[in-house]
Amino acid sequence: MATAGRTTNWFAIWVTAAVIAVVAIVTTIVVVGNTQATSPGTPPDSQIVDADTGAISFGSGQDVVATYLDFMCPACNAFEQTFGESLDELASANKITLELHPIAILDRLSNGTRFSTRSANAMYCVAEASPDAAMPFLQAMFAQQPAEVSDGLSDEQILTIAASAGAADVGECVTEMRFEKFVVAMTKQLPADPATGRTGTPTVTINGEYTPLNEIAASTDYFTQRFGG
Repeated sequence: MATAGRTTNWFAIWVTAAVIAVVAIVTTIVVVGNTQATSPGTPPDSQIVDADTGAISFGSGQDVVATYLDFMCPACNAFEQTFGESLDELASANKITLELHPIAILDRLSNGTRFSTRSANAMYCVAEASPDAAMPFLQAMFAQQPAEVSDGLSDEQILTIAASAGAADVGECVTEMRFEKFVVAMTKQLPADPATGRTGTPTVTINGEYTPLNEIAASTDYFTQRFGG
């Protein structure tokens, strides 16, 4: 049940659902052969990063909520603004294990700068160097999300955001794209919608099962209602 006395903004729900649904359809991933990424490369050396799945984990709850996000994706930003706080709170209370998967499917929308790959790489850099700064970094990156079909954020801007989030110096890791191959490999693991075979962002799985976005977007309290008890 929703929290007593809380007013539901159905307009916001409908708008969020529509935006997410449309972008999830049109951002179908097309994996192009990358001669620089014939292997997954070296994964981040971090206690919160799963080297096999690429998941950056928060909390230790029995139920696992996994989200797949591209930092250039507007619907991912809408998802973060709508559900990010409640997911963070549930993970902090160990009512769920939250797994974040930074992936790169929208490099084509950053004028050749490969912002999606660079930002996902930076997320792993921060998770390795300063695990406590990983969540603040993700939140700040979405708060300063560049427009599609722009150059995206520069490495210098990304590093400024990392520092403001409390991360240690990750300059070399970011500029040399230390986890580029890992990002490419993890992007290939993006789950497909079993109903359509399409892949897109944001994608959510709960305990390993694909969860349709229209089901989640039916309520801004979806995760709290399901796991907050």
